[in-house]
Amino acid sequence: MKATAKDLRFHSKELIDSVRRGEEVVITFRGKPCAKLVPYQKLKNKTEENEVFGMWNDNDIVDNVNEYVRNLRKGRF
Repeated sequence: MKATAKDLRFHSKELIDSVRRGEEVVITFRGKPCAKLVPYQKLKNKTEENEVFGMWNDNDIVDNVNEYVRNLRKGRF
């Protein structure tokens, strides 16, 4: 479904209802697509670990990544 920026402003409830039904709504501005409304989906596979440190999983040199990073961030003096 396509909708204009004006439709988004004045008919947002109807557009949200369309998204709840599973439709994707493309918002156009001056005739060009600029945004898309899609149904929200929760992530199913959340891990307890911080994903930023995933690159450290195979590193044998560093045992505790959090402690290692804290030591790097400490001041020199």
